Amino acid sequence: MSIQDFIKNEVTSNDVVLFMKGTPQFPQCGFSGQVVQILDYVGAPYKGINVLDSAELRDGIKQYASWPTIPQLYVKGEFVGGADIVREMFQAGELQSFMNEKGIKVAAKA
Repeated sequence: MSIQDFIKNEVTSNDVVLFMKGTPQFPQCGFSGQVVQILDYVGAPYKGINVLDSAELRDGIKQYASWPTIPQLYVKGEFVGGADIVREMFQAGELQSFMNEKGIKVAAKA
């Protein structure tokens, strides 16, 4: 399986996927940590995938979405964005609405 096939499989077979540096239990960068805190706060169930485990994965995820930075959040196969976009959506209450529209049960708007 190619790295692009692996990534596609992960984003299509899991409702919410966060490609991040580190793990949800132990983020290895501040931006990944911010997104983990937001997802945990809204109560969204998600799968965290550590890009530090593989240089091929780290490069492949950047190519997959044509997005140069990590973390990257995917919901129902759709690329949502990186830390800045997720934070802005959360602060505006848009992340919670977006997740609910996609059928992901989360806490009400903050």
